[in-house]
Amino acid sequence: MGKRKSWSEKLNEDKGLPRVAMIKGKMARRWGEGTLVIPSPREVYEIMKSVPEGRVTTINEISSALAMRHGATICCPINTCIFAWISANASEEERVRGGGGIPYWRTLKLGGVVNGKYPGGIEAQREMLEREGHRLAPKISKGRTVGYAVLNLAEKLHEPAP
Repeated sequence: MGKRKSWSEKLNEDKGLPRVAMIKGKMARRWGEGTLVIPSPREVYEIMKSVPEGRVTTINEISSALAMRHGATICCPINTCIFAWISANASEEERVRGGGGIPYWRTLKLGGVVNGKYPGGIEAQREMLEREGHRLAPKISKGRTVGYAVLNLAEKLHEPAP
């Protein structure tokens, strides 16, 4: 069994990405016609790194920015989510080694929901967001709390926290 790759190694593997392709077959039924960009992990990392304190972004906003950057109709949301997860874990590796890392906790899922797959889980992301002045509300599903969502998300995306 080979040595397991670190998160940083995964982040820096581009595997020929970014790549723009025509949407066809099963994808066309789901996403329509046009082109799809599959970003590189490093592109997602760099966008996450650029989110300033007091603001947040979502995976969907990152996907939209990447589609625009590459002149594509859409950006693959699945790869964007995976690369955000890799970026968060690579950032934690960097922080543990004494580096600064990136503010991955400022990148939320669709609807402004915290991401339980980031290092430390839901509670760690909630704590870091609240420390920066964001207000969060419990996210309820089937009668139980499953996470948190940033309140007034539309404002938060464009305005610094009070």
